[in-house]
Parts: sequence; C-alpha cells; structure tokens
Amino acid sequence: MLNSVTEPHPIRLSLHLLVCMVVKVDMSKKAQTKDLRILIVDDSAATRSFVISILESIDGCSVTATANGFEALKVLPRGDFDLIITDINMPDINGLELINYVKKMPSYKDVPLFIISTEGAERDRTKGLSLGADEYLVKPFSPDSLETLVRKHLFKE
Repeated sequence: MLNSVTEPHPIRLSLHLLVCMVVKVDMSKKAQTKDLRILIVDDSAATRSFVISILESIDGCSVTATANGFEALKVLPRGDFDLIITDINMPDINGLELINYVKKMPSYKDVPLFIISTEGAERDRTKGLSLGADEYLVKPFSPDSLETLVRKHLFKE
C-alpha cells in the first residue's frame, strides 16, 4: 500500500510528468519562433498603413514604422530589425541615402532591404539595387507581391 504522505500516487505522478513534458515542448517552440521585426520607412501615411496591414497579416512579423530616413536612423540602433522597407522620395534623408547609411552599419549590412517607390524607371531600379537593396517594388503594388517577397527573404519560402 502507498503511503499518501511520502509517496505520490502513480497516476498523479504520470499526470505530473505528462504536464511537465507538454510545458517543456511548448517552451521550446517559443524559443524556436522569434518574431521577425520589420521597419517601414515612408512619408506617406496611406502607404505606411497599407504596408503595415499586409505585414501584420503574416504570422511571426511585428512592424515598426517611421515617416522619414532621419526617424529611421534614430530607431535602427534600438531595434534588431530583420527587414527594412523604404520609400525613395522622402524629406530629410531620402531612401537612397538611408540605404547607404544602413549598409555601412555592421549589424544591418546583411539585413534584406526593399525599396517601394513611385519611381519606376529602370535607372531608378538599377540605382537602388546597386546601393544594396534586395528588392524594388513600384507603387502601386499588390499585397500578394509584397507578402511573397517577405516570405522569400525571411521565411525562405
């Protein structure tokens, strides 16, 4: 006979072990899944809202938005961004200048960078890509095209 004070009941012990195993598995999943942080830099509130709505629909992504390159440069050292999306034509520091600064930062030199712009000429595209942008989307673009590129670079899909 089991002594209820000193020895746990076998069923209670099994249940306790099972709960511990489930909690351990759940915690290891959380450790493996990290929110991917995305920085959006665009002076158009409408474009920022549009892009945020697309990105927030992707599981595992969190979004920070700024209205120009100067604000982005203030936010970058405090964040650990996995992707940067910028417009070209903005006040203060434009997107091309921002790309130049970002690609010189050791912590961001290998982070994917997308340009979204109304500038659709081939020379604009070539200039952006030559400065270090990984993708160039011309406005207006479809939500699916942005989501596909994000998944390609961040989730390797």
